Amino acid sequence: MPSYSPRMELHGPTLTLRYATPDDAPALFELGSDREVTRFFSWGPYVRIEEPVAYIIGLADRRERGEQLDLLIVHRDDGPIGVVGLAELSRRDRRAVIGTWLGRRWWGSGANLEVKALVAHLAFAHLGLERLGAYADIENGRSQAALERLGFVREGLLRRWHRHGSAAHDVYVYGLLREEEWETSPLAMVPAELQGEPPASFVIEADQLA
Repeated sequence: MPSYSPRMELHGPTLTLRYATPDDAPALFELGSDREVTRFFSWGPYVRIEEPVAYIIGLADRRERGEQLDLLIVHRDDGPIGVVGLAELSRRDRRAVIGTWLGRRWWGSGANLEVKALVAHLAFAHLGLERLGAYADIENGRSQAALERLGFVREGLLRRWHRHGSAAHDVYVYGLLREEEWETSPLAMVPAELQGEPPASFVIEADQLA
């Protein structure tokens, strides 16, 4: 059985990012059962509690394999409010893609800025990455505007890139570079503290940076 102990946490002014445990499944079910929240996702909405349970149980193995580093977003007063993660890791190219979803109540609350700031701090200051990518559906203007406000640069269009159910969607691809953009972006201004150790599968060692 995988271990669910919180071996790593990221702390910001109002949010903590940590590994999800099976005890978090009811909160994720409530958040992810909203059709508006999952409108542009490859999954959802949740219809059975077994769905978030299975998702959480599978996270440790995907983390160990370097495939997916998902973290629960926990508000200091309200508890779990969403999920953020890194995927599509390329150790050779020192890049990964960030994805975030929040319960509808926290849209426009400023939580997205803090979440992205914490993950960018992890990626650039601790994992050795040089680029964070992101995708936004061409119909999801809210996501596009949010990324651009935070300093992500729209780089192009990927046609029929993302499938939700039977429909294939075009997406815009965005990028945030460590030196050229992150260091002068609003994200770098947000206080961030790492506790514990990030998973070795996502860390680029010093000898790999040469």
